[in-house]
Amino acid sequence: MRKNLFTLILTVATLISVVSCSSDDDNGGSQATCNDGIQNGNETGIDCGGDCEPCETLSILEGNITDDVTLDASIEYQLTGALKVLSGSLTIPAGTVIKATGGTSAYIAVAQGAKIYVNGEPNNPVIMTSAANSPAAGDWGGLVICGNAPTNKGTSVTSEVGDLTYGGDVSNDNSGSIRYLRVEYTGATYSNSKEFNGVSLFGVGSDTTFEYVQSYNGGDDGIEFFGGTVEGNYLVSINSGDDSIDFADGWNGTGSNWYIAGGAKAGIEGSNNGDNGNATPTTTTTLSNITVVGPVSEGALYYKEGGGHFTINNFYVSNVNLGVKVVDTDAEAAVRIENGDLTITNLQFADTAEGFMTTDYTGDNQSFYSEGIATGAGNGAAAPDWAAGWTIGLSNSGSATENLAGEITGTVTLSANTEYLLTSSLKVKANGTLNIPAGTVIKATGGVASFIGVEQGGTININGEPNNPVVMTSGAESPAAGDWGGLVICGNAPTNKGVSVTSEVGDMTYGGNDTNDSSGSIQYLRVEYTGATYSNAKEFNGVSLFGVGAGTTFEYVQSYNGGDDGIEFFGGSVVGNYLVSINSGDDSIDFADGWTGNGSNWYIKGGAKAGIEGSNNGDNGNATPTTTTTLSNITIVGPVGEGALYFKEGGGNFTIDNFYTTGVNLGIKVVGSDAEAAVRIENGDLSMTNVMFDNTAEGFIATDYTGANQAFYTEGTATGAGNGADAPEWAAGWTTGL
Repeated sequence: MRKNLFTLILTVATLISVVSCSSDDDNGGSQATCNDGIQNGNETGIDCGGDCEPCETLSILEGNITDDVTLDASIEYQLTGALKVLSGSLTIPAGTVIKATGGTSAYIAVAQGAKIYVNGEPNNPVIMTSAANSPAAGDWGGLVICGNAPTNKGTSVTSEVGDLTYGGDVSNDNSGSIRYLRVEYTGATYSNSKEFNGVSLFGVGSDTTFEYVQSYNGGDDGIEFFGGTVEGNYLVSINSGDDSIDFADGWNGTGSNWYIAGGAKAGIEGSNNGDNGNATPTTTTTLSNITVVGPVSEGALYYKEGGGHFTINNFYVSNVNLGVKVVDTDAEAAVRIENGDLTITNLQFADTAEGFMTTDYTGDNQSFYSEGIATGAGNGAAAPDWAAGWTIGLSNSGSATENLAGEITGTVTLSANTEYLLTSSLKVKANGTLNIPAGTVIKATGGVASFIGVEQGGTININGEPNNPVVMTSGAESPAAGDWGGLVICGNAPTNKGVSVTSEVGDMTYGGNDTNDSSGSIQYLRVEYTGATYSNAKEFNGVSLFGVGAGTTFEYVQSYNGGDDGIEFFGGSVVGNYLVSINSGDDSIDFADGWTGNGSNWYIKGGAKAGIEGSNNGDNGNATPTTTTTLSNITIVGPVGEGALYFKEGGGNFTIDNFYTTGVNLGIKVVGSDAEAAVRIENGDLSMTNVMFDNTAEGFIATDYTGANQAFYTEGTATGAGNGADAPEWAAGWTTGL
C-alpha cells in the first residue's frame, strides 16, 4: 500500500486540512481525513500522486477542535462521534446540514472559553439531524454548550452530558452566537438519569446570542438552561419526549417568544435546585409571549424543586391547564408561591375540556395568576409568523375555542374565526381597547361571574354588520335567561347619582361631567340569555350603560331572552338608535338617573313588565340633571305586565312621537307615593303624539294614569319602528325572535 500526503489550505475558511488518500490492490477505494476534528475530502479529480484514486468527499465530523474552524454549507456533514470545540471556534454558515450517525456518542459540545457561531438565516437555517433512513427521537445526542456564568451548582461543575466543566462568576460570558438553528431527533440516552437534550446550555453567559432555535422530536427535553444568564428568545420545541423547555440551577436569563407544542411532560419546567430548593443564586426570570399547546401531562408550567422568582406575561395555553403542580415534599416551591414569587399575568386558556381546572396548585394563594387576552408567541395556538421558513412541525391552525377572562390594558382584537368562552369577568381597563369584528361569537360559561365590563376611559368597538352581527350568548347546552351577566359599560358623562359612583353590577366607577365622553362604538350586537342574579336588588341587564357619553355610538343592538331588563341607560348622554328587546324578564328598555340621550327606532316585544320604564331617580325624584329624552318610532308588542310605558320615580321630561302599541295599553302608571312623577305629568313634561293602539281587548283602557291631565298623549296613525307590530326592515339579518 502506498500513501501520498499533502496539505490543502482552503481559501474560504481558516480550516487547514491534512488529506490522506489510500489505495490497495483489494479495493482501490479512497478516504480523506484531517485533523481539528474535521474529515473533509477533496473534490473528485484532485491528483493525489502515483496511482492513488481520486479523493471523494466524506465530510466526517468527529474529534476535537482547538483552532478556528468554519464549515462549508455546500457539504453535507456526517457526525459520527463527539465533536468538541475545546478552544477556538466553530462557525457554521447558513444552510449547513449535519447528519448524526453515532447514537449516544454523536454530539457537538462547546467547552468553556470556546465559541460556536451558528449563522442560519430565516429561510436557510442550520440543521442538525439524524442520518437514519427512518429517523426517530433519541437517534443522537444534541448540542451542548458550557460557559463561565454563575449557577447554584457551584463552579467547575461537570456537565450531565459531554463531561465538560461549566460554571463560574462571569455573568456576561460569551460562548458565541446561535441563530436560526434546528436540531432534530436528539436525546440519546446513557441511562435513566443521563440523557441528552436537544440543546443544553450549562452556565452560559449573557453575552451569548441564543435565538431562533428549534428542537424537533427530541427524546428528552427540547431546550434546557442549567444556570447561567443567557437570554433565550424565539425558541420552538415540538414533540419533546420529556419537558419542552426547562430551566434550573439558578438560571438568571430572560425569555420571550416561545412556542411549545406536544411535549410529553411539562410545557415549561422551571426549578431552582434539585438538591436544595433554597440554593443561590435563585432561578430568576422574566418570560413573555409564550404559547404552550397541549396535550402535555404535567401542565403548561411545572414549578418544582424550589421554583424561583418567575414573572410571566402574555401566556397562551391551549388544551392543557396551567399546572403549577407542587408536590408535598417541595416546601420551598410552595413557600415561594405563597410569598408572591410566581406572578403570571394575561394568561389565556384555549380548547379547555369539560370540567377544566385552571391550575393544579391547591395552596392559599390563588391570585398568583390573572387571566387576560394573550397572543402568546404571536398567533395564539397557531404557528407564529416569526417561525416561518426555518421550523418544521408547527400547526398553522388556531384553537377552536379560546377562554376570555381577566383584564385588558392594551389593544386587543378578537377573531371571528375563533369561538370564545367567557369563563369569568372580562374588563377593559382605562386606556384599554377591545375590538370585536363582525361574526364573532362569545359564549358565556361562568354564570353570574361572566360579564364583559368597560371601565371609564376604556374603549369597546363592536363592529358587527347587518348580516353578520357580533353575538354574545350562553354556552349552556340548553340556554336560558340568566345564564350569564351581560355587557356593562361605564363612562364619564353626567348622572344624577353623582360622580365616581359604583355600578350596580361589575363594581366599576362611573359618572362625571364629560357629556361627550366616548366609550367606543357598538353596532350590530346581539346579547342573549343574560341577566344573572346576585340578589333581588342586584341583577345584570342585557346591556347596561352607566354614565356613557354622547361620543359613544350605540345602535343596532338586541337583547334576547334576558333575565332582567334588556337594555338600560343609567344616566349619561349616549344616543340609542335601532334597538330591539325581546322577551325580557323585567323591563324591555329602561332609562333612569338623569339620562339625557335620545332614541329612535325601538322594537320591543314580550317583556315581563314594562315595555319602556322611564324614571329620574329612585331616591330623589327631583334630582338633577333630570332625565330628559326625545324618543321616536317606537313599537311595543304585548302582552307586557306594566304597560307600554312606566313613568316612575320622578319620571322626567319625555317627548315621544310615532308610538305604536299592540296588545297592551299605554300604562303611565304612577303610584301614590311618586308625587314628583305626577307633578311632571300635570306640568306637561310628558308629551306623546301619534300614539296608535292596535289589537285592543274588550274593555281596553288607553292609560292607567288617573290624574287631571289626560291630554299628555294624542292618538294618531303610527308606523312605530317601521312596520307597526311586524319586524322592521332594519332588523333583518342580525336579530332573532322577532
